[in-house]
Amino acid sequence: MKKQKVYDILLLICRILFGGTFIFSGFVKAVDPLGTAYKISDYLEAFGFPDTYYLALIASFILIIVEFLIGFNLFLGLDIKRTKWLAAAFMAVMTPLTLYLAIENPISDCGCFGDAITLSNWQTFYKNIVLDVILVAIFIFSAKYHEWLQPLPSFILSCIGILAIFAVEMYCYRHLPIIDFRPYKVGNNIAELSQIPEGAPADEYQISFIYEKDGVQKEFSLADYPANDSTWVFVEQKSVLLKQGYIPPIHDFSLQIPEMGDITDLLLENEDYTLLVISTKLDKADKDVQPKINELYNFAMANNVDFYGMTASLEDDVIKFKQDYKAEYPIGQTDETTLKTIIRSNPGIVLIKQGTVVKKWHYNDIPSIEELNEIITR
Repeated sequence: MKKQKVYDILLLICRILFGGTFIFSGFVKAVDPLGTAYKISDYLEAFGFPDTYYLALIASFILIIVEFLIGFNLFLGLDIKRTKWLAAAFMAVMTPLTLYLAIENPISDCGCFGDAITLSNWQTFYKNIVLDVILVAIFIFSAKYHEWLQPLPSFILSCIGILAIFAVEMYCYRHLPIIDFRPYKVGNNIAELSQIPEGAPADEYQISFIYEKDGVQKEFSLADYPANDSTWVFVEQKSVLLKQGYIPPIHDFSLQIPEMGDITDLLLENEDYTLLVISTKLDKADKDVQPKINELYNFAMANNVDFYGMTASLEDDVIKFKQDYKAEYPIGQTDETTLKTIIRSNPGIVLIKQGTVVKKWHYNDIPSIEELNEIITR
């Protein structure tokens, strides 16, 4: 009897640890399902499957639901017998996958905790090993576990969990993440987060030189290369990154407009408001909202508010878009990943002032002239 009580306590601890981790992981992905889809697309592209956006989006929704359900059931002690096997199947896929990612490093961040917590691929693999050990303990300690709920109410509770996380996914997909973990969240200053603090560690490289003599090439270090020996002919220099230095949270924000050049500094130093229309690819943007965006542009021009478009589309695509949708505002080029990081919407609207993000809108929530006027006249 005492032994079973010990088992029950240990099972409770393991359920809370494993279930809590999966609930957290599922939730931080659910608030940003599009971000999870981008990460899955990165996986698929690394494995040789490009242009899989819609497949990645469906996989994102399913992955989040399964992960959250496992955590939800284990945390609450619902249908342990079946849930532990679902968890085992999940970990049987994820553990070898993260080992492969750690060894080959096709992408730098697996995205297991979305943008809330960034882990290296090796850290993710070690995390999964710990979870595997906890899961084995759950199997051992649950051998004689008695469910505290009858099957029907247990099933209903599980369904409530599924519906709740799906509702979060859908809301955040059709609008914007209810919690923004990215560096471009409202209140952050882009210029400040682009700076490298004084004394921050720099990249460390191992530099070597290839010289040739009598048809034979040899590699030398910086300390022993034949600087004063003219019999050696220089071939090339090699640099190997030994240690990554400090990378600021924002390190790739820029805006190049053909007719204006690089206006990044102008944009971030402007003491007044600036409206940005973000569109990763113009040909894939929601076109129904373009008349509303044109109205915002007209309002901005009448109220001395700068207005720019930012896209990763090619210049020819930009010209065609401006002609087709009568977009009179200047549109410049920015890195696609940066645009996806700024806002999870295509198109999306961002209002900044002196480099600080003041407000962001999904294309389903484009502000009215009255709403925008109220913000800029406060």
